[in-house]
Amino acid sequence: MKAVVASLSRVMDPEIKRPLMELGMIPRIDIDADGVVTVEVLLTVQFCPLHTTITEDVQKAVSGIPGVAGAKVELGVMTDEQRKALNVQLRGGVEQHEIPFAKPGNLTRVLLVSSGKGGVGKSSVTANLALALARGGKKVGILDADIYGHSIPPMLGLAEAQPTMVGEYIMPVPYGDLKVMSIGMLKQSRDQVIAWRGPILDRALQQMLADVYWGDLDYLVVDLPPGTGDVAMSLGAKLPDAEVLVVTTPQAAAAEVAERAGTMADMLHQRVIGVVENMSYLEATCPKCGETHEVDIFGSGGGEQVSRTLSGRLGYDVPLLGRIPLDVTLRVAGDEGEPVVGSAEPGPSAAVIEQVAATLAAKPRGLAGMSLGVTPVQG
Repeated sequence: MKAVVASLSRVMDPEIKRPLMELGMIPRIDIDADGVVTVEVLLTVQFCPLHTTITEDVQKAVSGIPGVAGAKVELGVMTDEQRKALNVQLRGGVEQHEIPFAKPGNLTRVLLVSSGKGGVGKSSVTANLALALARGGKKVGILDADIYGHSIPPMLGLAEAQPTMVGEYIMPVPYGDLKVMSIGMLKQSRDQVIAWRGPILDRALQQMLADVYWGDLDYLVVDLPPGTGDVAMSLGAKLPDAEVLVVTTPQAAAAEVAERAGTMADMLHQRVIGVVENMSYLEATCPKCGETHEVDIFGSGGGEQVSRTLSGRLGYDVPLLGRIPLDVTLRVAGDEGEPVVGSAEPGPSAAVIEQVAATLAAKPRGLAGMSLGVTPVQG
């Protein structure tokens, strides 16, 4: 047994770069009468993408020991208390701040802007929707949770901006009345590549939610990465009362992928509040009749398809909130770091986004439908 423990003590977590034994990830080691060693390994998160690597490393460490006839690895998942203890350990014994938006009774509406695939204009929708809500008198924050493809800072002209520290907290970067935070603002240089997964990615999200002083917000608008990967799962646990807005484009292939993003939200017990179809059509003047027509460059019906499918699949109405046209002013505004909403020449896309914001804002701020963390008891 001593040789097995000694060998396992050298097996490192591939993300944290510290021994599994030291991190409390190996709670049990058994050796049966035939010399077969069974090692229980607790993953930090369910569906950990590196579970295969961890399993192979543990088996390799045990199999080479004289007298060991075989090695089995039983994978489990840490409890919330075990994960909390690990986080404290990684922070040098210092308790982490709580996420204010996850506290029972918090009134901030968290909107997760999601898409099934990249390239549908999700970040443009996020930036302009947040600005439209702020222009409507709401207190709004934007969190760029697209860790690998963070594009919110340059869209707002904040590519070189860096947050400041005040005591234990990071102050979000202001953009007019908006409060903005992105991993891109914490990098040493703009060309630095982020290649995190698992626990490190989770800790980065925790920091941007809990260690940033957001203050009292009406809305936190979160730009999710495309797809249904680690960030979506992590935020599902951290923001249980978040609402999801699905962005798609008109073509059928994009719509089918977008439906998965909505289904993933439901699996995480988040409510899908609507669909936005981007790049819906191009307004063009007909050379024959001189009238303006809508030209379906990318097909049609994708937004309606996603709305209809998710409404049936989830058992409640998931409306199509808006169809944003192909608009060169939207693209130019993003490239120049000045969102089209509120600009001197907003174009047709801004009007649709402002209408979506007005529809969302019509729902009053309150506790209806939210978890209060209270368990009823009989008197």
